[in-house]
Amino acid sequence: MTGFGRGTGHHEGVQATVEIATVNRKQAEVVIQLPRELAELESGIRKTVLEAISRGRAQVSIKLEREGSKSTELQVDQDLALALQKALSELGEQLGQDLSLSASDLLRQPGVITTGDTELNAETAMAAISPALSAAISALQAMRTEEGSHLKQDFLARLEALKGFAASLAQVAPRRCERQREMLMKRLADAGLELDLNDERVVRELALFADRCDISEELTRLDSHFAKFRDYLGSGEPCGRPLDFLCQELFREFNTIGSKANDAAIAQTIVEAKTELEKIREQVQNIE
Repeated sequence: MTGFGRGTGHHEGVQATVEIATVNRKQAEVVIQLPRELAELESGIRKTVLEAISRGRAQVSIKLEREGSKSTELQVDQDLALALQKALSELGEQLGQDLSLSASDLLRQPGVITTGDTELNAETAMAAISPALSAAISALQAMRTEEGSHLKQDFLARLEALKGFAASLAQVAPRRCERQREMLMKRLADAGLELDLNDERVVRELALFADRCDISEELTRLDSHFAKFRDYLGSGEPCGRPLDFLCQELFREFNTIGSKANDAAIAQTIVEAKTELEKIREQVQNIE
C-alpha cells in the first residue's frame, strides 16, 4: 500500500528527521538512507519498520544535524589531495595525456574535504532517531489505514456483486438438467429411437450426467469463501495474503462451475464473475 510519514526527534543537541514512503509490492522490502558512519544502526531500524509493515517497498530517509549550528568549519586533508594529484600525474605520463585534478574531483573523493563537526556516536544518533522513526511510522500507518478503508468498501461492493452472480447460477443450474433431458429426448425422437429407462446402461449414464451437472458443492464452497472474505476484511489484522489465497479459490470454483455446466448462459455469468474477481485480486495483492 502507498503512504508517507514524517517525524522529528531531538537528543543532546542533535535533531533527526525521518521520512518513510511506501509503494505497492507483493513482498516487504525496506531501503534505508543513513549516514555511512552510522551504518551499524541499519539493521535495528529495518527491524522496527518491518514490525509495522508486512507488504510493500518502504524508502526510509534519515537526516541528522546539530541544532543551533549555523556555520560549519571545513577541513581539507592536504596529504590525500596531494597523493591524488601525484597519482594522476604519474598516470598521465604513462598514457601521454594531461590528467589534471579538478575541484569537482576533490569534492567527489571521500575524505578530502570534511566538516569540522564532531562525529556523532551511534548511541546519541539512535536516541534522536527513535522518536522520529516512531512518529514517521504512525503518520505512515494513518495514511495507509485511510487508503485501506476505501479499499475495504470497494471489496465489499464487489463481493456483493459476486454473491449476486452465485445466486444467479444457483437459479439457472437446476434447469440445465431439464434442458439437457429435453434435448436428448428430441434427438432420440428425431432419430426414431426410444429410450428404455429399464436399461441399466441408460440409467447409469443418466446418473453420471446428472452428477457432472450438479454444482451445488461448488456453490456451497463459494458461500463459505464469501463469508471468510468478509471476516478477514473485518478482522483489523493484516489480511493481504489470506485474501489473495481466497481469490485463487474463488477462481477455482467459478472455473469448475463453468466446465460442469456446459451452457451458454451460465458461461456468460462465469465470465462476468471472473472479471469482477480479477479487479479484486489486483488490489488484494497490494494491501497489507
